[in-house]
Amino acid sequence: MRRFSTQTLAKFASLYAGLAYGLYWIPLRALEQAGLREVLPALVFNVIPMILILPLIAWRWSYIRRAPPHFHVTGIVVGLSLVAYTNAFIFTDVVRVLILFYLTPIWGFLLARMFLGDRITPIRWISILLGIGGMLTIFGIDAGLPLPDNVGDWIALAAGVLWAIASLMMLMGKESPVDYALWFFLWNGIAAIAVTLYFFGYGDDSLPQLSLFVDVLPWMIPIALILVIPAGFAVIYGPTQLNPGIAGILFMVEIGVGTITASLMTDEPFGARELLGVLMITLAALIEPLRDLVQHRFGRGESEFLDLD
Repeated sequence: MRRFSTQTLAKFASLYAGLAYGLYWIPLRALEQAGLREVLPALVFNVIPMILILPLIAWRWSYIRRAPPHFHVTGIVVGLSLVAYTNAFIFTDVVRVLILFYLTPIWGFLLARMFLGDRITPIRWISILLGIGGMLTIFGIDAGLPLPDNVGDWIALAAGVLWAIASLMMLMGKESPVDYALWFFLWNGIAAIAVTLYFFGYGDDSLPQLSLFVDVLPWMIPIALILVIPAGFAVIYGPTQLNPGIAGILFMVEIGVGTITASLMTDEPFGARELLGVLMITLAALIEPLRDLVQHRFGRGESEFLDLD
């Protein structure tokens, strides 16, 4: 019996991460309804997982502390990318953030071509076109991709570029995916605290009472353990094994899951246009994993019809 390759497992881990991230809006909205406004939901969402895995960070601290500069720089880039992505929503429309950030597969494939010599194969061009086409179909952008025209747009675009760079750096690094994930959680928490202190330090608002944070812990801790932490390890494992463009395509499942769950749980519309867009994104994400499954089941020679490389 053949075993799945590391890359195949990484592709399914990335799909899982996209599925999980597509559900993130639910606890985030619940945190807002609990009275935590503006940057505070992101603070809770990032700091609680960091605190929960501090024992693991302490366990690996002696190695992490001695790790090469590449490892630490990668952690910083990952943290900057996700903090930029989260906070872009404050300054521009959700639709524009998602579209500009999820140009990531293009930057990922280009970077892999430049630094690793990976070809952008026909199957990958198909994935890019299906993914971006599906995204534009869902959001009804008939005029094409929006050009950045405000601070939030540029932050979202920068977040996507930084994530593609971080994905490439993780792929080129020699460190364990577990250590990258632990560093990812630590930097996310630190960055969320820094953004919160800056936001409330330079504004007229004051931090809410501690009781608001305490009240959300009984249900936020299980969500962190069941959803956030496993998704965090999966979202790091994928880029440590995959071309950054492929990882970016697989993560686009987040858009489809978010669209479907929002239509089921809110008044968001879901009709023929949204269904077509979700199907296009799903197909874009599944092309390579399905090809891998067929090749794993039948062997490469019997699945040449799927070999578009």
